[in-house]
Amino acid sequence: MITAALLGAASAHAAPDPLAPTARWSANTGGRAPVPPMGWNTWNAFNSDIDEEKILASARVLVDGGLAKLGYRNVNIDDGWWQQRRQSDGRLVIRTAKFPSAGKPGSTDTSFRPLTDRIHAMGLRAGIYSDIGRNSCGQIYTPDFKNQPEGTVAEREVGLYGHVDQDIRLFFEEWGFDTIKVDGCGVRGLPADSPRVKSGLYRALPPLIDMQSMARTDVGAVKALYGSVDTALRRYNPDGDYTYSLCLWGSSDVRAWGKDMGNISRTSDDISPHWGRMLSNFDSAVTRPLYAHPGSWNDPDMLFVGTGDFDAAHPVEARSHFSMWAMINAPLFIGYDLRKLTPEQRAIFGNAAVVALNQDPAGNQAVVAYQSDDVQILVKTLAGGGKAVALFNRTASPAPVMLTAAQLKLVDTAPVALTDLWTGARRSFTKEQAFTLKPHETLVFRAAGQRSLANGLYLSEQPGSVNPAVDGVVTPRVDPTIHKSVISWAGTRGPGEHPQYAGWGGAQADRAAYGDVLRVATRSYDSGIGVLAGSRLEVRNAGYTRFTAAVGVDDSASPAGGAVRFEVYGDGRKLATSRAVKFGEAAVPIAADVTGVKIVELVARRADGAQGDPPAVDWADAALVR
Repeated sequence: MITAALLGAASAHAAPDPLAPTARWSANTGGRAPVPPMGWNTWNAFNSDIDEEKILASARVLVDGGLAKLGYRNVNIDDGWWQQRRQSDGRLVIRTAKFPSAGKPGSTDTSFRPLTDRIHAMGLRAGIYSDIGRNSCGQIYTPDFKNQPEGTVAEREVGLYGHVDQDIRLFFEEWGFDTIKVDGCGVRGLPADSPRVKSGLYRALPPLIDMQSMARTDVGAVKALYGSVDTALRRYNPDGDYTYSLCLWGSSDVRAWGKDMGNISRTSDDISPHWGRMLSNFDSAVTRPLYAHPGSWNDPDMLFVGTGDFDAAHPVEARSHFSMWAMINAPLFIGYDLRKLTPEQRAIFGNAAVVALNQDPAGNQAVVAYQSDDVQILVKTLAGGGKAVALFNRTASPAPVMLTAAQLKLVDTAPVALTDLWTGARRSFTKEQAFTLKPHETLVFRAAGQRSLANGLYLSEQPGSVNPAVDGVVTPRVDPTIHKSVISWAGTRGPGEHPQYAGWGGAQADRAAYGDVLRVATRSYDSGIGVLAGSRLEVRNAGYTRFTAAVGVDDSASPAGGAVRFEVYGDGRKLATSRAVKFGEAAVPIAADVTGVKIVELVARRADGAQGDPPAVDWADAALVR
């Protein structure tokens, strides 16, 4: 159990200078997620009304339908599997009425090992669900929760809180699971005045998460709890063969630290089978490409292809939903009753060309190259330097859009070849090509042409190799005497605190920190990294010999934000530094020889001790070249 003393000790040992170079890559590489995990999850299909037959039948469809060969190999059991926690020794008890193979003749013990053995025998991986609190999300928030845990108040406390080491050992070492999803409802939804607490159904647990206020969220405590799971996973999986899914819906500043311990990090509330909700979940992840890397992926929640606005009567919407999840490297978890799978739905899940974009080993989440209220263009750099591009119509009306070679970072005087990944049709254009998108339509292409940066890559083209180890975002603290934030949360440009903030105020690819066009002293830049001062970016260098950029304070910053100095390090050694640059001054060139360097670190440091919200700064045209 995480104690107050332990949480305090963790805070006391914080690094004195988070901007000091470390010469290492700090984003998570533990576990097994070099590409986004794929598979099937019980929740969207069955809610908590799950049983052994439904799970095994779905697993057989993955194998027999050829989906497993494409990468859909995870079979994840969500909420609803447990009966109670045995009070005497704390061991969890499986609901054997729904999972008969879990029973042991002549014993009160239960085990999922027979089920995981069957899943493994199919060549698949098995996943389990828990909550970081005492009680699960289904217990707290689902009105019609089938398979409700039974027994005393203590026996109904089936979450990890107070049992992290015991449960992780049980799940992985004894029961043979490969994946765990850890929800956070138990440290959010049981204040003393909760009806379910007042009725005596559950014990109160003072909330650590306030979804309406970052200032009233105990980020350190939440991080420590999830960190204890990470520690236990490494202990009971010494071969590193596990996957850890954090489900905090973008709260608790998880964007900044979830990528450092988890393999999957939820960016939004639960998805539903509605077009508008899909857009909301998509928006929570699309601005975060710099926070996703091989080993740690943004998760806008499971696929709802097959249901509601994405059912058989809506194939255009279904393909758009699937295409955009593939482009932003979301985990591809099917949330549909696979026993009802049609050939048409199988063709969507099984589009090998689109799946390949999601599973590309370079691990670069697509970057927004153009956006309006109606249309977005997303571009992804693939392993080997190729490109993928998606044209996405968010609206229920036809929408015109112009694709340009410049958006692809290709030369506009040479032909650009496009291959449609849904139809196989091919075309080419020079400079620009007009399209008219049908309502809710997405066109996805592989693109080939002559690169505008012939001898290297812009950093914004390789977000999977750029980690905002410190992104400059300040999490507010609370003065307990007045229960109010005593420093503003950086990035609040208007009413409210943007409690889940998704991509708001952090590091951005080809955009300034708050989503504006990169602009320094009125000059705009098409390529670069926007971030806040007080930041440190880690960049993996794959054999490039030179780093170049133009650095300055973005025009979106306040003139009172103070001067900023930019520094470049290679494997911990300072290679270059700029003079102090002020708001309104032209961008300053900076360059460094990075021959043989494995980790390049880019530091933007306030140069004059100014206080208040850090200004937005730009590493414009930042590139690694040979």
